[in-house]
Amino acid sequence: QVQLVESGGGLVQAGGSLRLTCAASGNIFSVHTMGWFRQAPGRQRELVARIRGGDEKEYAESVKGRATIAGDIAKKLVYLEMNSLKPEDTAVYYCNFYSWGTGRDYWGQGIQVTVAS
Repeated sequence: QVQLVESGGGLVQAGGSLRLTCAASGNIFSVHTMGWFRQAPGRQRELVARIRGGDEKEYAESVKGRATIAGDIAKKLVYLEMNSLKPEDTAVYYCNFYSWGTGRDYWGQGIQVTVAS
């Protein structure tokens, strides 16, 4: 069974920084994409950042210049660092792995990030 566990969320003051970590365990192989999504109350889940094929990085426009994604496919770890946090960054953040071997998306349970103004 595959499990993705996020850590590092919590309450942060506007202008502050945070680092989220996601660790995957279980029978997950041929990971192609690792990423972070978020969902704010009343809104759809949206992409924050992802890494494809180990080195191709993509960021949402709303976080460009403020977010950095890094990961290690072999270790099944992905990180997200965000700076200059804004109240609109408040959301539940979800870790996502895509396996081209199984054609499946795997999701973490989500972690709350709250940015106080």
